[in-house]
Amino acid sequence: MGYIEKGSNEFKKACIALFAGGFCTFAVLYSTQPLLPYLSREFHISPAASSLSLSVATITLAVSLLIVGSLSEVLGRKPIMTFSMFSASILAILTGFAPNFNFLLVLRVLQGFALSGLSAIAMAYLSEEIDQKNLGVAMGIFISGNSLGGMSGRIIIGILTDIFNWRVALCTIGVLSLASSLLFVIELPPSKHFQPRTLEIRNLFKSLLSHLKNPSLLSLFCIGFLLLGSLVSLYNYIGFQLIAPPYSLSPTLVSFIFVLYLTGTFSSTWMGRLADKHGKQKILFSALFIMLVGVLITLSISLILKIVGIAMLTFGFFGGHSIASSWVGRLATHDKAQASSLYLFFYYVGSSVGGTAGGTFWTLYGWNGVVGMIICFIILAIILSTRLSPSKVK
Repeated sequence: MGYIEKGSNEFKKACIALFAGGFCTFAVLYSTQPLLPYLSREFHISPAASSLSLSVATITLAVSLLIVGSLSEVLGRKPIMTFSMFSASILAILTGFAPNFNFLLVLRVLQGFALSGLSAIAMAYLSEEIDQKNLGVAMGIFISGNSLGGMSGRIIIGILTDIFNWRVALCTIGVLSLASSLLFVIELPPSKHFQPRTLEIRNLFKSLLSHLKNPSLLSLFCIGFLLLGSLVSLYNYIGFQLIAPPYSLSPTLVSFIFVLYLTGTFSSTWMGRLADKHGKQKILFSALFIMLVGVLITLSISLILKIVGIAMLTFGFFGGHSIASSWVGRLATHDKAQASSLYLFFYYVGSSVGGTAGGTFWTLYGWNGVVGMIICFIILAIILSTRLSPSKVK
């Protein structure tokens, strides 16, 4: 059986389904991010403590990825992804009814476990089913669904919080995610190249270690950690700055900062295409450099320049993530779902570590502290990108 090629009906269906899956995942996972200042105020907790509503979801997602990715090698791709999306959507609705912050954290932990199903497997599915010469484009479309889901979810949250309250906003995200889950089930083509394995824990553990011993894969895993740690830190705490003087913006206006995720919808596909054509290392370095310039620009007191800087960092992030994630699927010679899971494990641990650590830098040094931390992350990612072998780029 042949691979799915660009232009075919199956390619379109796969892209629609995984776009919807990416939309659902990011809308649910980051649903509390624009609410951090309001959770802090309502539950009388610090900014760093409020960020736990995001960090506990991403850290449990990260740990679960290693388990679910291995299980998918035995049970198959589509069934686990389907269960993941529906259960995460139902939990998203329940978060709107959380009676206190601790209960909200419990629900967010469960959401992290649920969301791991799609996140762990989607990249492996694409690597197995899509023709290799079109993999960069397909991966870019999937990640653009992530960026659009992240953007739309945050904007909806901000507007509904302004009009009603944060509980109504979270319930609405859950309903929209249920609709995305239905679209996913209807459109996603079944796996044709998946080869089930028997569940042998020892062999699965050995294969995980073999991925970690691959220097190029390990560098990509660490780059994923630094990429998302940078993005989440910026978006976690920019809201605290923008609702305070001299900006004093409303929740709705602050939520529209996430419109900048549209730059990621474009850059993930565009840079994925450029990487397929000109080489992954060169385009990855360009994406990281754009992020570095962008975060430096956010130091400006001018609101317009600050927005330009956020847009540049977002543009570079999604382009870099698209390249790094597709590169993992290309370099992994076996157990691609496990390799993808390891990348995403590092990726989401970066979100948890960077997102919470950023709160400490914000408390101690304000916005300059957050920017300083992000600069360190990006410089480390640039150094790691130089360790990737150019001979393995194409």
